[in-house]
Amino acid sequence: MSTKPAAGVRPNAPADSVAEATRAVVREFLAARMAGDTGRLVELFADEVDWLLAENPAVPWIRPRSTAAECAAQVTDLMEHTVPEDARASVDAFLVDGTDAVLTGHVSGTVRATGKHFEGPFALRLTVEDGRITRHHLYENSLSIAQACTP
Repeated sequence: MSTKPAAGVRPNAPADSVAEATRAVVREFLAARMAGDTGRLVELFADEVDWLLAENPAVPWIRPRSTAAECAAQVTDLMEHTVPEDARASVDAFLVDGTDAVLTGHVSGTVRATGKHFEGPFALRLTVEDGRITRHHLYENSLSIAQACTP
């Protein structure tokens, strides 16, 4: 018996298909987030989400969340408290390993109440299981954001 894969079949096909499914969900998440489509975000988040974003009492859109609706609402909260025209985000790297994805990049914006600007790097770790996001861990320059929120 040969251990060589059949013609046209890649040895890592199952792992590749899981990674491609993860990549597709993350792309949908990014598109929905950019569009402010909370309905689609609710569909993309699992019923219960392992949400991590450093609590910061000075920042009104940063708070604990765990349900799909709460996680999706973060986009609305952010848009209410920042100036949409000034919001910028760029992704420098988009790495996928099975069900996990990590994005790194840069984010900036202006807080509506103070008119102050914030900016800095970010890293976002997402886990996708059964087509839905079960983990959302965001690491960002929380000091710059808190300073921008403080009058």
